[in-house]
Amino acid sequence: MLRTIAIALISVLTAVPAWCFVGVDKGILRPTLQTQLNAGMGYKIGARTEGVLINNRYVVEELKKVADGLGVVMSEIALLRFALAHPDDEKSAEKALKDAIRWRQTKGKSIVEAAREAVEKATANGGWENDFVRNAAPHAAVINPFITPKAVVTTSTEDGDLVYVIRASQIDDKAMMDKVTVEQVCDFFLYAKEVHNIIANKRSASIGRMCSVIFANDISGVRRAPDSRFSKALTSSSDQYESLYPSLAGPTMILNLPLILQAFVGLLKPLFPKSVQERLVFKRAPVLASLTELTPLGTDPAVKQKFSREVKGLLP
Repeated sequence: MLRTIAIALISVLTAVPAWCFVGVDKGILRPTLQTQLNAGMGYKIGARTEGVLINNRYVVEELKKVADGLGVVMSEIALLRFALAHPDDEKSAEKALKDAIRWRQTKGKSIVEAAREAVEKATANGGWENDFVRNAAPHAAVINPFITPKAVVTTSTEDGDLVYVIRASQIDDKAMMDKVTVEQVCDFFLYAKEVHNIIANKRSASIGRMCSVIFANDISGVRRAPDSRFSKALTSSSDQYESLYPSLAGPTMILNLPLILQAFVGLLKPLFPKSVQERLVFKRAPVLASLTELTPLGTDPAVKQKFSREVKGLLP
């Protein structure tokens, strides 16, 4: 049982896409939450964008020259994330940036362009029209019926971070994988990450606070490991996460672990990658646990507010 849930947790940790992007482009400037956990690499939750940029200005300027030389326009925040991922190692930051740009210009070009156009349409009227993002995803017609807001939702904290909520037990991964290929699912996941990246970078600039993606993994109902094909797609997209979107992932919360397994938290933690271990939080989340599905996090303002405040209280 312990091994089964551990495998399920690791598999869904950074891969499952989130489709209910509730108001994600509306930056909310409130008193900043400061925690002891790192949000991504190189900064803590609540760090002011201007200060982080000042501390990394030289490398950001050098990375801008690299991007310009490759004919690519990238925001300061996007470049800053590469600098933060490789502190005191400008050459490594440059190589990582070149590799990411190469992917964005070749294999990932259609994903990047689709995400950019979808976000532009979704925010055209000053709010967020989620159908534009949902329907523009690669292979959406086949995958969307399985990946729904009942199981996966992206919402925001009152401070502006994105919260990527996943309840894997409500995804029929076997039925989905009988209809799609591993590569198709991987592309679908990377598109979701690109959307997160666009929103987090825009918000970091607009509200003056470095924004990250907080992972909230609700394992209520998990009784088996994911379908092997699904796991392969998750692993493939997860392997590319830090290289394509460095310093974006924030704390990872494992929520509502069954009581019988809470005593084994010390054994579970080492099973995660080291980069994740230092950001792990194991907690009970009563508000989240009370929901039979995740949809209300995107449709009920009162529930969203309760959960947002719950998240704030769960972070150390």
